[in-house]
Amino acid sequence: MRTSLTRIFSGAYHASHVQSEEVLSSDRDIEVMATASDPYIAAGKILHEVPDVITLDIEMPRMDGITFLQKIMSQHPIPVVICSGLTEAGSETAIKALEYGAIEIILKPRVGTKAFLEESQVRICDAVKAASQAKVRKAVPPARPVIPKLSADVILAKPTSKAMDKTTGKVVMVGASTGGTEALNIFLQSMPLDAPGIVIVQHMPEYFTRAFATRLNRICQISVKEAENNDTVLRGRALIAPGNHHLLLKRSGARYFVEVREGPLVNRHRPSVDVLFRSAARYAGKNSIGVIMTGMGDDGAKGMLEMKESEHTRSPRTKNHAWCSVCRKRRSS
Repeated sequence: MRTSLTRIFSGAYHASHVQSEEVLSSDRDIEVMATASDPYIAAGKILHEVPDVITLDIEMPRMDGITFLQKIMSQHPIPVVICSGLTEAGSETAIKALEYGAIEIILKPRVGTKAFLEESQVRICDAVKAASQAKVRKAVPPARPVIPKLSADVILAKPTSKAMDKTTGKVVMVGASTGGTEALNIFLQSMPLDAPGIVIVQHMPEYFTRAFATRLNRICQISVKEAENNDTVLRGRALIAPGNHHLLLKRSGARYFVEVREGPLVNRHRPSVDVLFRSAARYAGKNSIGVIMTGMGDDGAKGMLEMKESEHTRSPRTKNHAWCSVCRKRRSS
């Protein structure tokens, strides 16, 4: 029985038009009310019936998707999910769409293996349903099989012993999902040059994380980069998990570093916040600080609890230790 129905308007071009509609229609909680391959046609249809969410292709005839997005957000804001191809050249444009008010970026479905298509369905449908709950404001200038919801156990076993405690250096673990790009923008710009090392999982497709990190690096005091395997976690630097890969915190002596790892979706996501937080519980213990920002679902909740439990098994909380949950919406999956 449906508890809610998300009504979608799909604006896509060429073959992705049909593929996107098929993926969205496969979820019984989503209704594709109309489609259009041209922004001018789309505008006319939206005037007569307002959808809960618009999915929008960046490349469209007569008017590009970014320009259409700006018009939507400046005149009649509606949650918009941007669909983009898997190309590095298009990633900077997609990141710009977030600045103009888009809620989320998703990859266009494309021909692939059964597993790839199932993952695409989960990611796209979850992103659209989460976007339908977003509050937007005017911009300032047949059922398929249920995909198993895996836990962090598939990537890293739950800690069975206490984390090493020979350093007092703090590390900050951050998890964010839909809407998190703007929250991270504000958060990281407020960090001083001597801020503790920061490791971030932002639910975002492959290639877009590098453009996102590059943009943040230009506007923040601290340095920001897309994480690479074996990168050291340093004061005054933030590492962002690369899209489509899990990110783990590791430790060698007093040195913290990150490991980029492949693996299945965890809590419907890759990268997963739970995976990062569990690794922090294992290798940093009470020296880790956990932050969960705005997002969808419960990715990060179990990992945060494990971080907190690892602290409680070691020593009382100190004034230097913070456990944060920032603007997190909890909804059933």
